[in-house]
Amino acid sequence: MNTLQSRDTNIDPITFEVIRHKLEAITEEQAITLKNVSGSPVVTEATDFNVGIYLSDGSIVNMGPQVIFHAGTMSTVIYSIIENFSDNPGINEGDMFILNDPYRGAIHQPDVSIVMPIFHRGRRIAWTGSCAHELDTGGMTLGSWAFGATDVQQEAMLLPGVKIVEAGVLREDIWQMIMGMTRLPHVVGLDFKAMIAANNVASRRFHELMQRYGADTVDRVMRIEIDTSERRLRERLKRIPDGTYRARDFLDHDGHANRLYQVQVAAHKRGDELILDMEGSSPQAPGFINCTRSGLRGALFTGLLPILAPDIRWNEGVLKPVTIKVPEANICNARWPAPISGATISTAWVVQNVAVAALSRMVAGVSDLVTEGQAVTKGQMSVLTLGGRDRDGGPFGTLLMDSMAGGGGAYIDHDGLDGSGDYSIPRPQIANVEANEASGPFLYLFRSFVPDTEGAGAMRGGITTALAVTPHDVDELHTMVVGHGVQVPNSVGQFGGMPGACAFHLLRKSNEDIGELIDANTGMHDLFEAGGNVQRLESKLGHFGLHQGDVFAYSFQGGGGYGDPIRRDPARVARDVKNGVVTRKRADEIYGVVLRDDGGVDAEATHARRQAIRAERLGGKTPKADPPPATGLAEVNPAIDTGKHFRCLCGADFGPATQDWKPRAQRRLRPPRTFSPYLTLHTELELREFTCGACGTLLEVEVARKGQESLATIVLD
Repeated sequence: MNTLQSRDTNIDPITFEVIRHKLEAITEEQAITLKNVSGSPVVTEATDFNVGIYLSDGSIVNMGPQVIFHAGTMSTVIYSIIENFSDNPGINEGDMFILNDPYRGAIHQPDVSIVMPIFHRGRRIAWTGSCAHELDTGGMTLGSWAFGATDVQQEAMLLPGVKIVEAGVLREDIWQMIMGMTRLPHVVGLDFKAMIAANNVASRRFHELMQRYGADTVDRVMRIEIDTSERRLRERLKRIPDGTYRARDFLDHDGHANRLYQVQVAAHKRGDELILDMEGSSPQAPGFINCTRSGLRGALFTGLLPILAPDIRWNEGVLKPVTIKVPEANICNARWPAPISGATISTAWVVQNVAVAALSRMVAGVSDLVTEGQAVTKGQMSVLTLGGRDRDGGPFGTLLMDSMAGGGGAYIDHDGLDGSGDYSIPRPQIANVEANEASGPFLYLFRSFVPDTEGAGAMRGGITTALAVTPHDVDELHTMVVGHGVQVPNSVGQFGGMPGACAFHLLRKSNEDIGELIDANTGMHDLFEAGGNVQRLESKLGHFGLHQGDVFAYSFQGGGGYGDPIRRDPARVARDVKNGVVTRKRADEIYGVVLRDDGGVDAEATHARRQAIRAERLGGKTPKADPPPATGLAEVNPAIDTGKHFRCLCGADFGPATQDWKPRAQRRLRPPRTFSPYLTLHTELELREFTCGACGTLLEVEVARKGQESLATIVLD
């Protein structure tokens, strides 16, 4: 498709495409520079960073394919700097500004942005910027995850957009002030210089582009790119049925107490406009789990892009048809001075979950978009920080990013990936075990997949991974783990798919040698079943010492499933059992697949078992109808027919699509362990199963507060 607008015919198509691709190449070189200079494993191994090019007003032109959260918030960083510092101290050629204040554009304090204006003949024509997660930005805890904080000023240094480079020269006074507030200046300082170098590379390449094609031509190409993305998304939105599409999720523990918080979105789609309304989300918390509006923007942007714009270039144009509504003093839009440092692994993460769930429901009624929708990928994050003294007695601190390797959400036409990486990172990777062990005084006992952690479905979610670490060559490590999803199954499924496993945090306290654990090739199952001196911990247990012989193990959430598990192809289930993904017991109980001794499918026994599961769902009654034979893929069920009624696959009518279908479905409560041995519920939550009363097909598994009204997930206008 020719993306050139007719009003810009003075730019020939070849020149347009060359400039467009050169802008992409600039951000790619910028990312390579940042990784090559940085010494932090968070950047070099886990790619927890992003880079980008922006218009003179801060609008996104082009962004890297690293952490999408950052790309969505770096523009708000630039907006803030323009608003606050244009007059004093001024924005001039050769300047760079550093910002990590969540109330001025960052997601949380460890995500530090350094941005740089680009000038041509005295006129600001663009910005470039880099953002990376820093291992420590000061405050009350190593890593600046301020467990127990009551206000933002306790958490970390707050940089509001300070001019760290002036006229091309690093300001030594500012540099020394910042380095004096971090516990790891040797690592953080190298990261900052990596971001400065990356910006310089991008600026140099951008000037070369302007020198060759002219500043006005480059500027017009950037603006056409934004206009084109906006036009294409508006055209796509017009094809989606008008209505409201909802999703809800929960957070366990706020850093002070194991209180439960709700995050809810209603996606109101009208014509070529989309309103994302966070009404129904909890008021802001006293602990560090809140996010600010900038974090909300980045999280919603992250959920939206891969579903609504997989083939549209990601820039400011994709955001223009979208309006965000959120109450003040809300967990998704905290009011100063609420603590924020856990935002990325708490509220922002769950905002991403609900955006994925709601927008996946929104595209389910469009034949060529339904394949972009998905169940939630690993709906939680667990951060493990290790600190103390290194083997040589020097200061040591690190952040393990292995928890990226949870299970991927399933799609309508394929399973979720096992150990998929995070949804927010298009190019995921984690450090290998040897690299992490070489960087600090600890050893892994194992890092491995965990069977039966997938969200079951006609298309299953991916299984997750687990790992265990222990101190090595030192007597003690100061340890902290923060996250969520230990008592909330955040990886919800779609259209009858089950949620993925919850996260687990296990601590084995022992003075014994760990040799017997290594010799036994211990895995997560073994530790979990060991009992005795093995404790299961909450999602935010704060600081604890890890001594010689102690073991900390943790696993992450699996991916949600898509479609009724008993409509999964039995041959796929048999293959999963053979590959160690699913146990025989789970194959029988959840998928209704009976295997012979040789591992093959017993077709007759499987049919009988699946009929028995349908009857069980209906309270022991024989189903009055049969759904059509499974296609081998998942299905949208209930779907909206040509008469705009919700209908089950078997033909059962659930009423007009302008009303909630759930009151016409069969509902029952299910104990979490009947879904998975790795599902655990907060005491305020329950699992609800909605099935077709005619055929017993599973339509939805809902996580809700006890006594709470069920959520109307799809209601058309």
